Amino acid sequence: MPRSKRLLASIHDVGPGSFTAVEQLIDLFEQRLGERRFAMLVVPDHWGNHPLRDARAFQTRLRAWADEGIEMFVHGWYHRDTATHHGAASFKARHMTAGEGEFLGLDTATALQRMRDGKALIEDIIGRPAAGFIAPAWLYGEGAMAALRQAGFALAEDHWKVWDARTDAVLAKGPVITWASRSRARTASSLAFAALARGALGALPCVRLAVHPGDTTKAALLASIDATLARFVRSHRPGRYADLLA
Repeated sequence: MPRSKRLLASIHDVGPGSFTAVEQLIDLFEQRLGERRFAMLVVPDHWGNHPLRDARAFQTRLRAWADEGIEMFVHGWYHRDTATHHGAASFKARHMTAGEGEFLGLDTATALQRMRDGKALIEDIIGRPAAGFIAPAWLYGEGAMAALRQAGFALAEDHWKVWDARTDAVLAKGPVITWASRSRARTASSLAFAALARGALGALPCVRLAVHPGDTTKAALLASIDATLARFVRSHRPGRYADLLA
């Protein structure tokens, strides 16, 4: 029976410093998806230590992946959050990420400049438009949301939805399935959520799954990712984010 539901899989934090882990995750995806129908979220200069602009060999590889059909999203600029937060943003910065919500506290002008710079750099490398913009840790402040409407991206997503960045129209709903490697407690909770999701999210018309380079450091995480992919490819067709705009 044809699978009308979609599985959108993505590899986050792609850059020169994560090359080996990214290749391992690509191999895992290909074993289950059967083709390069997934997305990569590219960081132009991860934490200021891995500038994509200077990494010629990695640029060549990135373009080859794009030529093979992998969608490329702009994923912040530094990925690191250096802002001072207050109120609800302070809670999100402390509990939803480990200092990586770069776009949570930026003003509109700064957010827009980083979005446009990232878009120009990555599009020049891959030779085609970027698929969209996804903020590090899926966290957007008011300035980032205002900037996103001006930056010229087609798509954006957060923890709970994918939307048209030009019109704010919601294109898919549901929690993204992801994993955490930075502490035992977070690893355990992410494994538990993935197990729950394998049973509870099958009815969704669109399931999203996101992995990170750090996931390759723990065998339990890799096993859970593999089991989750195996579960959803039975009911959902691996697709591209751009399909949501069709």
